[in-house]
Amino acid sequence: MVKLAWLAEQTHRTHMKFNWPNLLTWLRIVMIPLFVGIFYFEQHWVSHATQNLIAMAIFTAAAITDWLDGWLARRLNQTSAFGAFLDPVADKLMVAAALIILVQLGRIDAVIALVIIGREITISALREWMASIGQGKSVAVSMVGKIKTAAQMIAIPMLLYHDMIGAFDPQYWGTRLIWAAAVLTLVSMGYYLKMAWGAARANS
Repeated sequence: MVKLAWLAEQTHRTHMKFNWPNLLTWLRIVMIPLFVGIFYFEQHWVSHATQNLIAMAIFTAAAITDWLDGWLARRLNQTSAFGAFLDPVADKLMVAAALIILVQLGRIDAVIALVIIGREITISALREWMASIGQGKSVAVSMVGKIKTAAQMIAIPMLLYHDMIGAFDPQYWGTRLIWAAAVLTLVSMGYYLKMAWGAARANS
């Protein structure tokens, strides 16, 4: 507790020259080429099983830093407009990279990646537009969106690992979870569009 308070005080004194939450967010972005690159190593250097394990570990670490940077921002009182912008960008880039890799590896259908990535682009544009007309809160995160994200973030590490763990088949369960996430993606997008349409009509 004392160390966290000291870090917050020192950061404030230096006028935010060093921001721990934003550093973690940048670290997540730096992880993306490492995450993708591991699958381009020759097999005599890195086996398929090792590639799967490393990719799963990197994605899981990125997911943990996603939670941690938000917690630190609130704990150290280091929330910022830049951090609020960068954090979801880093999340979407990592998820998009993972989905594209999984399509390339033949572990998910391309339609799943299209639905999830397309939804993220659509909702991001929608939020930007709603914010421009002063209705940004009308497209706040819904419970369906949170469930979708949870299913997605559990499914992707399973699909990246791929190999059997005893009697447990990560590919089987990961596939079902990612399909569930894709369905919830469409449901949540419909919800956001409905909320945005109502807010836009009320604003006109």
